[in-house]
Amino acid sequence: MKYFRSLFFLCCFLIVIAASAQQVNSCGFKIPPKSLITKFQSVYEARDIVKNMLDTIKWKENFSLREQNGINNAYATILQNKRWIIYDNDFLENIDTYAATKWASISVLAHEMGHHYYNHVVSGRGSTIPTEIEADGFSGYMMNKLGATLAQSIAAMKSIATDKASSTHPAKADRIASITKGWNVALNETKNTGTTGGGNTGNTGTNTDPSTDPSWIALSFNSTKTETVYLSDDGKNYQPAQIKPGEPFVFKFEVYNYGWLKLPYYNGARVFKLTHGKDYTIIWNRRTKNWTVVEVPE
Repeated sequence: MKYFRSLFFLCCFLIVIAASAQQVNSCGFKIPPKSLITKFQSVYEARDIVKNMLDTIKWKENFSLREQNGINNAYATILQNKRWIIYDNDFLENIDTYAATKWASISVLAHEMGHHYYNHVVSGRGSTIPTEIEADGFSGYMMNKLGATLAQSIAAMKSIATDKASSTHPAKADRIASITKGWNVALNETKNTGTTGGGNTGNTGTNTDPSTDPSWIALSFNSTKTETVYLSDDGKNYQPAQIKPGEPFVFKFEVYNYGWLKLPYYNGARVFKLTHGKDYTIIWNRRTKNWTVVEVPE
């Protein structure tokens, strides 16, 4: 959610678990065929690419690069209290060839940079759908700032992401949508202000007031005291939100155009699905003697 940042991370871009016509990693990514053409110039070129990214958004580097061929992988991590982006040079070459654009490998590096930018690595709890979506948005934002077209920005994900989501990684369509959103944020930012930002890919690129934006959710609690509810982007990890009497809580879920609300119930808890563009009120049901959620009619 825009007011709640998940602190989890790790994008493991390819550890093989299955052997088939095209191998798939534990994160559900397809491993591209080996390229017969060598264009990527190892760690030296990677450093130049990353430096260009850092300069573009005026962000000071807080990680180091390490080449580790043979792992079919690219990921951000912390080792011995030091931040790293570890990548397989051959893997990046293969993605470029498979996606038919050099921007593919750059977008992968931008994705891993996004994990460090948003501090996903500090928890050490592994990948989650919200953090992967956020890193994808950062990648799209960065690609636009570097001059890539939208097609070039989504080329890697379009080529190697799987159609279905896993417990830790989003489906291809959702990842492409997040990259596209980040790319458009950068485009709107340039049009509206003529400046480069700090990678705030969660914004819409406009000055819309969330309290009056109909695409956001306004959640009210029909109570005389401050109440606590629990909200989730992915239906698994819930975070508390306090709703004061007479003051709607206005927010957006970040992963999809919907999310989940959990309320205490007689048998433990009850979960409700909330959709962007709609408002809801939590009211007391005298028949069940429990709180319930109703949609506010337009």
